[in-house]
Amino acid sequence: MLRRFHFALSISVLLILSFTACNQSNSNTTTSKDSDANGTAGNVKAGVKPQPDSQVAVIETADYGRIVIELYPNIAPQHVERFKKLINEKFYDGTAIHRIDASLGIIQGGDPLTKGSDQGAWGTGNSPYPNVPAEFSDIPYERGTLGAARTNDINGANCQWFITLKKQPAFDKKYTVFGKVIDGIKNAEVIMTAPTQQGSTKPADKVVIKSVTLQPRSSFPASN
Repeated sequence: MLRRFHFALSISVLLILSFTACNQSNSNTTTSKDSDANGTAGNVKAGVKPQPDSQVAVIETADYGRIVIELYPNIAPQHVERFKKLINEKFYDGTAIHRIDASLGIIQGGDPLTKGSDQGAWGTGNSPYPNVPAEFSDIPYERGTLGAARTNDINGANCQWFITLKKQPAFDKKYTVFGKVIDGIKNAEVIMTAPTQQGSTKPADKVVIKSVTLQPRSSFPASN
């Protein structure tokens, strides 16, 4: 997996996040002509300050409290639109965090297959909708950043998301940033410390997401 100190292993972590995003066999997108060997798109939105949406995503877990995320439609409009659409359809209700990687500082969720008991399939699920094209920006991955998980195809994001709980410069400009945790970051960090199965990043005990709802941004002053 990712080791920031070695180029080859930095490349490997990009593949790790990719295969946990969605099953590539279900992908109906094509690789951007502007992509390079590292999976970075040539079209990167730069120098744009994120402007929060009027609504936030409120993730309520069964055992770890609440995580509130502001969304950035001016940075990644298609990803925010997809996320909000799925939230309104209650797509994420009853799913689970399927990846906990304390060494990288990552928790990942959004897979509908986590509603079932076949843990071997966790991390491969999609929504019923087409994949979302990459919307890369120069916003760095740091504590609390919300990113879109994807396949090896840079345009392979669909429904899954991840939160980084420490800086991950190897992800910068390679995974779409579309939001940030503004409240409940400590709850996310507690999830990151939850035990995992031996030799795996899958949680030992299911980390259930009871619901994800959209609520007014004004109701949640940033506190973390």
